[in-house]
Amino acid sequence: MAGQARPGYIVQGGLTTGLLHALVAMDMPGSGTVFLSQNWKFTAPVFIGDTITAEAEVISVHPTKPVTQLKITVKRQDGETVLEGEAWCYTFR
Repeated sequence: MAGQARPGYIVQGGLTTGLLHALVAMDMPGSGTVFLSQNWKFTAPVFIGDTITAEAEVISVHPTKPVTQLKITVKRQDGETVLEGEAWCYTFR
């Protein structure tokens, strides 16, 4: 698909990152978690009709505070990465 235009509309990036907000706030690292900072880049477009999957991996945990660093990846149904980066999160207890 490289170098070829794909027909259809591109999904606005806020819809892609909204999946990450839901993942962090509801599931990982735990309920009540909020982003402290985000550093990610969009590496490929998401088109209307695509299925995307968000993954978050805990790569560090602060020893005295409920703060975690996450590696973030979002992939399209064809396996292509559409977003990658990292985030720092705070979990309210």
